[in-house]
Amino acid sequence: MAFWRRISRQMQAATDSVAVAPALPAVERPKSPRSRMMRQYDLVERVRSYNPDTDEDLLNRAYVYAMKAHGTQTRASGDPYFSHPLEVAAILTGLKLDDATIVAALLHDTIEDTEATRAEIDNVFGHEIGALVEGLTKLKRLELVSREAKQAENLRKLLLAIADDVRVLLIKLADRLHNMRTLEFVPHASRRRIAEETLDIYAPLAGRMGMQEMREELEDLSFHTLDPEAYAVVMQRLDALAERNRNLIGEIESQLSKNLQKNGITARVYGRRKQPFSIWTKMERKSVGFEQLSDIYGFRVVMADVESCYRALGVVHTTWPVVPGRFKDYISTPKQNDYRSLHTTVIGPGQQRVELQIRTEEMNQIAEFGIAAHAFYKEGEGSPTERLKHESNAFAWLRHTVGILSESANPEEFLEHTKLELFHDQVFCFTPKGKLIALPRQANVIDFAYAVHTDVGNSAVGCKINGKFAPLSSELQNGDEVEVLTSKAQAAPPSAWESLAVTGKARAAIRRATRTAVRDQYAGLGRRIVDRLFARAKIEYADDKLKGALPRLARASIEDVMASVGRGELKASDVARAMYPDYKEERMVRYGAKRSLADKLKLKSPPHPARSASVIPVRGLNSDLPVKFAPNGGAVPGDRIVGIVSPGEGITIYPIQSPALKDFEEEPERWLDVRWDVDETMPQRFPARILVHNVNEPGSLAQVATVIAEHDGNIDNISMSRRSPDFTELTIDLEVYDLKHLSAIIAQLRAKAVVARVERVNG
Repeated sequence: MAFWRRISRQMQAATDSVAVAPALPAVERPKSPRSRMMRQYDLVERVRSYNPDTDEDLLNRAYVYAMKAHGTQTRASGDPYFSHPLEVAAILTGLKLDDATIVAALLHDTIEDTEATRAEIDNVFGHEIGALVEGLTKLKRLELVSREAKQAENLRKLLLAIADDVRVLLIKLADRLHNMRTLEFVPHASRRRIAEETLDIYAPLAGRMGMQEMREELEDLSFHTLDPEAYAVVMQRLDALAERNRNLIGEIESQLSKNLQKNGITARVYGRRKQPFSIWTKMERKSVGFEQLSDIYGFRVVMADVESCYRALGVVHTTWPVVPGRFKDYISTPKQNDYRSLHTTVIGPGQQRVELQIRTEEMNQIAEFGIAAHAFYKEGEGSPTERLKHESNAFAWLRHTVGILSESANPEEFLEHTKLELFHDQVFCFTPKGKLIALPRQANVIDFAYAVHTDVGNSAVGCKINGKFAPLSSELQNGDEVEVLTSKAQAAPPSAWESLAVTGKARAAIRRATRTAVRDQYAGLGRRIVDRLFARAKIEYADDKLKGALPRLARASIEDVMASVGRGELKASDVARAMYPDYKEERMVRYGAKRSLADKLKLKSPPHPARSASVIPVRGLNSDLPVKFAPNGGAVPGDRIVGIVSPGEGITIYPIQSPALKDFEEEPERWLDVRWDVDETMPQRFPARILVHNVNEPGSLAQVATVIAEHDGNIDNISMSRRSPDFTELTIDLEVYDLKHLSAIIAQLRAKAVVARVERVNG
């Protein structure tokens, strides 16, 4: 210990000219970074003020180690680099955190920016502190294409570290706060990027953890950088308002306290002005001017217990008129970040609108310090992370978010999900059984369904809001009771839901279900292709036999093999050879030049009995196979059809008379035997195209459209071209039930005097 003190005294002299910012989490940025840097004993005294049992030797060793490790390194401001970790530690003493957190703050840049190693820190300070420092170390030499991908990977690593120990988050937020306080010294090109990242991720993350004061300072510092003109205007208006209402806050505090005392209620009342960024976003959100804002000042009424909170609310509401619609009870229904308070707005002294927050001392601590109010050690109660698992809803949200990591297909998708989860205040809705579901504002029933359970979201087909049927896209309001109607027939949600969902959880689940459904479609197609080849080759197929051949196909499962065949990545013959090494692929018979395409397809004779079992049924676009129809003309039930397999695209169905089939004559391995398998009890529409030569006169197009509509056809697209002064050529894409339906529409069109000719297009 004497050695460390001697070294520290020698090194202290070199840094006496540099300052440390005040320790509280929401303070003014230091105007001049160059003044006296906090001494070693100052740091110890800060910690001792709230923790008399602090390990002075540990703090001293960390102070000296970090100072020595950073050596002559300097920051952009010209300060010794060590001033930065010292500032971070000072901020955390304002949150009254434990010794290990303060030490990790002092050391948090040593692994990344100095010669120090994790093993050395473990050896000197122990595994616990080493793990904290490692969790804060950014990914180095990360070869990623985009800045967004790197940002996402760093956030991913941070959240994983937080799941192990929440103190990582507290240090990281303090680190970001000090970097934002000194952002003016960073090169101009980097300032905007850092401020945007702070506003996008770190400020909302602080808010989600209930650390409101830190969030507000991060937002204001970012606002000052991103839009200095708007920031200056808001501050100018706030200063002018403060000058006009110099005594207003004191008067309101006094009257509130007196009224409560008259009713036997002891309370601590204090007022505060809202922050510039909060005011600016409210002006933007509500499209109002500064003069129209009436709740720039807020007042906190801090009570001894919960019962007193409700008694105080009664006094306030019977003393002054209440502003309708401005009461919220976050005590009975806490926010997800553990925030609890009663909110109300009244017309107070001098006809001034007064916004009140009524809460207990414990609630006030959590409102100011959030997750940090739970995080430091209490004797006999285990580590901060263990305590948070039982005490903090905010930490539960954090663990849930980390759980999404494994479901994100790529870093950018994870970053998108996390940003969606961080933003917005909440609405509280209920299931029919009374379960409370918290969602971000502007969330809809789709988000609600996935919040209840992923299976509920995937199978949702309708809903009732407060007992009335409503669309699944309906935006939810506070207090709504939502009943989600489900159907087993819907195995996967429509992919279009992804654009409707607001929450990251819903979007991730929809993407996952869509990917699974598409994979299942390709696997189904692949299995049928394999079955067809094995049937024609008269060899036996068995899953058990294929399972033994998986290493030869470099696939992990049978489903992977089938999906690869369906996507065209593997050939069915490759599967056969893997299972039967002596299998020889049947030779494709080359047809003579004089034989027609119809001969090749054997259109004049029925399918061979041995092959009929391998014919693939086609049900339509909603089938369990990846099916689409000929792009220039489609196909409808009643047509004789053939399927063409395209790698990565599934099956394209062509009518046999389609001239496009000539393009595939030299690729017989892509041809599939297919047949219609239409369910007459659930009619579907299929695509077809017709060419109409119409007389060029007023109302002729309307007559064509009327005929199609009257015969239950649906026009999907229409294009027009003038072939002569007297006629217009219409190319119409229709949706019809079958060939009989299409023929009836064509016949009715031919009967019209304004129609010169109608023919079906087979592209």
